[in-house]
Amino acid sequence: MNVGLQVIVPREVPLGGPRAMTVRRTLPAKERSFVGAWCFVDHYGPDDVSLSGGMDVAPHPHCGLATVSWLFSGEVEHRDSLGTHALVRPGEVNLMTAGRGISHSEVSTPGTTVLHGAQLWLALPSASAGVEPRFEHFAPPVVSVGEGVRAQVFVGSLFGSVSPVAVESALVGAEVVLEPGAAVTVPVQEGFELAVLVDTGSVVVDGTDVERGELVVVPVRSGEASVLVAASSGGARVLLLGGEPLGEELVMWWNFIGRSHEDVEAAREAWEAGEAWPAGAGASEGGAGRFGRVEGYEGEVARIPAPVLPGVRLKPRGNRERASGFAAGAEAPALS
Repeated sequence: MNVGLQVIVPREVPLGGPRAMTVRRTLPAKERSFVGAWCFVDHYGPDDVSLSGGMDVAPHPHCGLATVSWLFSGEVEHRDSLGTHALVRPGEVNLMTAGRGISHSEVSTPGTTVLHGAQLWLALPSASAGVEPRFEHFAPPVVSVGEGVRAQVFVGSLFGSVSPVAVESALVGAEVVLEPGAAVTVPVQEGFELAVLVDTGSVVVDGTDVERGELVVVPVRSGEASVLVAASSGGARVLLLGGEPLGEELVMWWNFIGRSHEDVEAAREAWEAGEAWPAGAGASEGGAGRFGRVEGYEGEVARIPAPVLPGVRLKPRGNRERASGFAAGAEAPALS
């Protein structure tokens, strides 16, 4: 094993709501909070929807982050308070930048039989944490990156392929499929740290064995660098997630990211205040205050209420130790 690499074993986390759904979570973890600005990695499926009930996540809020939805199979209907109505399909990225505040819902479509994908969050740097919310969709081309290896780059640039979706820090995100026994040398931009999430099969990353569901983190290396990813005899599919180290301290609680306890408390209060507002009313034109209103969702509950804040002050922390804010709120957020 390469002692410079860090392997994070997933833990199963049940998500609340009318349809219980279990995901495998590798970030945040006790060992690490971020890889670049990637701060949340949920991996789920393949789930037989007839048994699991699929995905049904009622309207819920976000701020200070961006969500990146990537599917391997199935289809999910997305609605948000900007008025967006879009589908998440395999091989097509949906990136929702929450910025100062947004709300949305996600429901697997009636035609979905198997649901399988990853839900990822990006922490926005402090200079961009309050940007206006936006939604972007992109279907990245499949590119060949060697014998038996193909890739789709959904964030940033890699293997000569560039994604046009706008992000607020230097990042890369890609799916790589390796045929049995195939290998690929992944160039790592100077100053980047990189993580490899194994979706199917198993791989060897610079001499370290990584099994399905595990996340291996490659630290920043000086100068030009690369990482060798080799598939087992059964082949493999992985996600590559990387970027410049965040270099900031933050609080992540429930579906909010802030720089202080007060940031999170204010976001929670703004979301809870919206419960009393009737349709068509609110503190701002056309919506229910800071997080707006999701129209068209027809689930069993109208919205997901925020949990009660813990009885301790949430302290912002960096990447060297797991913050109390993560411990208090990251175990069971709404899937976003």
